[in-house]
Amino acid sequence: MIARVRAGEPEAYAQLVRAHTGIALRAAAALGAGADAEDVVQQAFVKAYCSLGRFKDGAAFKPWLLAIVANETRNTVRTAARQRTLAGREAALVEAEPLIPESADPAVAALEIERRAALQAALDKLSEEHRLVVTYRYLLEMDESETAQALGWPRGTVKSRLNRALRKLGRLLPDFQPLEGGEERE
Repeated sequence: MIARVRAGEPEAYAQLVRAHTGIALRAAAALGAGADAEDVVQQAFVKAYCSLGRFKDGAAFKPWLLAIVANETRNTVRTAARQRTLAGREAALVEAEPLIPESADPAVAALEIERRAALQAALDKLSEEHRLVVTYRYLLEMDESETAQALGWPRGTVKSRLNRALRKLGRLLPDFQPLEGGEERE
């Protein structure tokens, strides 16, 4: 696909944009872009297009793009006049992708909203490195090598920081216990 873009085929880049917009929006929202998530993603796609000459042949596009999204998000957050609140970031994350189906039991939906708020609050207490590695690995569902590529870290660094971050989250969220299949229970 990248070769087609480099050969001057605009529809090929449009296909890449369509295929990766959802995950890019989730990444921007999860990393704190809030209401600016769409602008961050649009700017990231423009920068990615302009930087295609530096894209390594054979590399995965998604981690490369998400690294650009993360940089754009950091730039946006740094230059924002106001600080993002937990409620604003949670609302942006909810807008990016429906998390609870409308058909869900209201009690179950309320519990899920509380759990997500608790998780977001705990993530906010982590260092930026730990928050990033957890976000990429679990919230954006990237595997270890994609996470390493997106963050520009060696795989061993991803493993060790992820381990430390999960231990800290475990201390911050003592009532969350893993279930079989990766789910959690309270």
